[in-house]
Amino acid sequence: MSTLTATLTDIVFQNLEALDLHTVLPNREEVQICKNSKFGDFQSNHAFEIGKRLRTNPRSVAEKVKNAIGEHPMFSEVSVAGPGFLNFRLDNNYLTEQLKSMVVDKHCGLPQIGADKTVVIDYSSPNVAKRMHIGHMRSTIIGNSLDRLYRGLGWKVVADNHIGDWGTQFGKLMVSWREDLNSDNFERDPIGELERLYVRFGHLQTPDRLEMAKQETVKLQQGDPDNTRLWKHFIEVSLQEFNSVYERLGVQFDEVLGESFYNDALPTVVDELLHHKLATESDGAIVVHFPKGSQPKMLSETTLVIKKKDGAFLYGTTDLATAAYRKRQWNPDEVIYVTDVRQQLHFQQVFSTWNSLRAAKGEEDTSTPVLSHVWFGMLKLPEGAMSTRQGNVIRLVDLLDEAIHRARVVVDEKSNFLPESERAMIAEAVGVSAIRYADLSQNPQTDVTFEWNKLLSLEGNTAPFLMYSYARARSIQRKGGIVTPSVDALTISDGVERELVMTLLQFPIQTMIAANTHRPNILCEYLYSVSSAFNRFYYSNPVLTAQDPNVKSSRLAMVEAMCAVMLKGFQLLGLRPLDRM
Repeated sequence: MSTLTATLTDIVFQNLEALDLHTVLPNREEVQICKNSKFGDFQSNHAFEIGKRLRTNPRSVAEKVKNAIGEHPMFSEVSVAGPGFLNFRLDNNYLTEQLKSMVVDKHCGLPQIGADKTVVIDYSSPNVAKRMHIGHMRSTIIGNSLDRLYRGLGWKVVADNHIGDWGTQFGKLMVSWREDLNSDNFERDPIGELERLYVRFGHLQTPDRLEMAKQETVKLQQGDPDNTRLWKHFIEVSLQEFNSVYERLGVQFDEVLGESFYNDALPTVVDELLHHKLATESDGAIVVHFPKGSQPKMLSETTLVIKKKDGAFLYGTTDLATAAYRKRQWNPDEVIYVTDVRQQLHFQQVFSTWNSLRAAKGEEDTSTPVLSHVWFGMLKLPEGAMSTRQGNVIRLVDLLDEAIHRARVVVDEKSNFLPESERAMIAEAVGVSAIRYADLSQNPQTDVTFEWNKLLSLEGNTAPFLMYSYARARSIQRKGGIVTPSVDALTISDGVERELVMTLLQFPIQTMIAANTHRPNILCEYLYSVSSAFNRFYYSNPVLTAQDPNVKSSRLAMVEAMCAVMLKGFQLLGLRPLDRM
């Protein structure tokens, strides 16, 4: 299906072409949703732009376009406003037919614009032998929502968890493991014991012990059987813990390729950069220089170190090898890296180096993937929240447990008539969804502070409010004895119903904006507007008590349309729908 804005844009340009005005505009900008509904549903500023470029009255241009469109079954009114804006009010019958088609479509009206495209999304990326903490949460949740948005629009998505599974920390861990392993503790809590051993090494660290750790790391890098066995075991138990958290969050990956996977390719990366004179030697290290101002964040001269003086490779080297592997393996159209704000400069350097290397090798062509860094602000918690047990590192699993515990208190208070098992299921769904939504509902590039009372509120732009609105709609269907919901009888009888229909029809538009801008909060705001419009409809237009059978059938169809859109929106955000709360 095509979005309403795309359909209207086609109509505008067909008529601009008939008037021989279409070539005046450099870009094909889409018709926009009217900010003020009193002027119409959608607005075109194309005539205004044409008037400015031709130095003629834009209003007269708009009048010509309006007259060219003439009588059209889509519109109840086409008008010209202000200095040359063309406004469209859609016919109610057209709106209801569009909504019916959208609801029964298996994609809920989402255009499959990525049907022949591939995107790799690099997100989460925890370190082996350490617990996932709240620092991993934003990358995991934002990355997964982008994963879901792109899939919803038809893209082939490769979700790649680039875990930290290499480096000198493993040498330190192996020294401490052989000195002080508590087998019983490891059996009960593998990651907890590994963290204890790693911290122990830090407390006992001396130059001699650090040299021991380096030797163990070298042995691992050279394939020593014992160290390799230990290293693989550390990875195995770490992934078990990671996956238990991912399962609760509704997160799945297509690939889990750690830093170690790219080790053999790192010398080649350095050799190629030197060969093409993109890197130089500096005090024994190999670096890529970036002059001041060569990138937006480079306020002074910077360097990307790709090989240290002691021969060790760095993250930038691995990222370049990773980009090359992804190009060979999947030939993606886009690669998205989801990390925090502190890595902006790093990825600017990596992307610039990658593009320069491909150009130097003669590989810069139309199939070069677009590399995108989706950065986000920092996560904050109210002072003292949950910190007594875990010190200053708050485990992600503890954050989830706390949210579920608090949700259970609310569920027990409001729904104590439900069976214990159902209340536990509802609390889990509400708690996890509330955590996800509290993150996703804010602009990713702002810091997020969790306020527990707001997080679990049944009012305002929160997951529980959206989930409760959806559950209320399902409750109406249950009470009405609706076994097979349908939208066939849907009609518009008043302004409240028209507002809900117009809001529902924006679903594909807002989803595409959220995906294109890498901002899931746009979809969150949209679902909040759907819930709000539905609640206004519910209170003003009784559904089950409507006296006219046709009116009742139409309003039940309206309820099903709302459910279909909300359900698809929940899937795209990773929220868990509940039929009752």
